[in-house]
Amino acid sequence: MSSVSPGGAPDKHEAVRDMFGRIAGRYDLMNRLMTGGMDGRWRRITVKAAALPDGGRALDVGTGTGDLALDLARSKPGSRVVGLDYTGPMIALAPAKARAKGLDRRVDWLRGDGHRLPFADNSFDAVTSAFVLRNFADLHVAYAEMARVLRPGCRVVALEISPAGLPVWRQLFAGFFERVVPLVGRLVAGDEEAYRYLPASVAAFLSPAELAGVMRDAGLVPLPPRRLALGSLVVHIGFKPEA
Repeated sequence: MSSVSPGGAPDKHEAVRDMFGRIAGRYDLMNRLMTGGMDGRWRRITVKAAALPDGGRALDVGTGTGDLALDLARSKPGSRVVGLDYTGPMIALAPAKARAKGLDRRVDWLRGDGHRLPFADNSFDAVTSAFVLRNFADLHVAYAEMARVLRPGCRVVALEISPAGLPVWRQLFAGFFERVVPLVGRLVAGDEEAYRYLPASVAAFLSPAELAGVMRDAGLVPLPPRRLALGSLVVHIGFKPEA
């Protein structure tokens, strides 16, 4: 897993929280710019992979400003979603989004830590995340927690940038991330260091096969990953078997 920390800080857990707190106000705009507006489509694919049933209950871990949680709530009639994040300035932006979309009664927002989820075992019909896995200080602990709160027969689904991909595209993608993204981060978000951490964390992250091993350690059965953008993004799916 990635041990890369923002600014090389010794405590990745605190450094990641502080970094996202600094860029919260420009986070959504940077996502749109970096992805060419494709992030919405990728989230919809992630929601479909989560297979949330009608009236089901979902947890979005590391919800940030709430986009994936809102897409989950909108996807199924009667569903309820909890969006959890430990960065206060990020999750503070989510309730206004929910009100604007008429989903404020369907989504609850909670400040909390993905390493210690404040929920009982077998509480949710789906657990999701988007662009979060690289930021965990201990990915094994985080996956064990996501599996713990998931009901048997349901899925943990994570959308994540991948260091793997088609060879030529991988080189072009890495060049864009390493050279262009930090510059845009400095000009738009006023934080070049945060957007230097992004490509560094991607380069050091696990391959899909390695992440499947983390899922197995957590008691999940890895399902075939969904590769997007010529393999530079992956939807990782873990199934919790019946006892």
